[in-house]
Amino acid sequence: MSIRHGLLALLERGPRYGSRLRTEFESRTGSTWPLNVGQVYTTLSRLERDGMVVQDGADDAGHDLYAITDAGRTELHTWFGTPVDRTHPPRDELAIKLAMAVGAPGVDIREVIQSQRRHTLKAMQDYTRLKAQALADVPSDRDEVAWLLVVEQLIFQAEAEARWLDHCESRLVRLAEAAATEPSAGPGPVATRGPARAPAERSRSQR
Repeated sequence: MSIRHGLLALLERGPRYGSRLRTEFESRTGSTWPLNVGQVYTTLSRLERDGMVVQDGADDAGHDLYAITDAGRTELHTWFGTPVDRTHPPRDELAIKLAMAVGAPGVDIREVIQSQRRHTLKAMQDYTRLKAQALADVPSDRDEVAWLLVVEQLIFQAEAEARWLDHCESRLVRLAEAAATEPSAGPGPVATRGPARAPAERSRSQR
């Protein structure tokens, strides 16, 4: 998640101080990715170091204000215009867990899948309720519209995860059935070149 670009987007609307940036960020994303004030100020310091924001005095309450620079606007608009890179996806804990569970002693991978599916479906139901609440009144401001887009993304993500878990379980069942129908491969003679001779032929050749 690009906190720095999120803060730049908020600062493009006008100078702000750290706590207000945190509040607006969480309001825009429905607190899906909560921030703490330390993260905000650490990011602002780095943006200031990189010439993308500058301190711009203080408000009436004495809060230090930050403003976006031209370099910050260029960085922000470049971010908006550049697709999110999917060629190097972030590590996914669920995918790693299932990969490690395959063949792990004492682990029932189907139970792992079923447990995750129950959790995923519960999360999807919770997100769907949040969406219904958001649509109860037509979204009237940018924060409400932004939160609606975020919660719908979470719903689609949960739906995709549930379908993938179904696929994983079906795949494991098919592989288990295929393994059960294969003849057992017991120890046999080492393969040699040329046709093998029958035992009687070998016996005559040794006389």
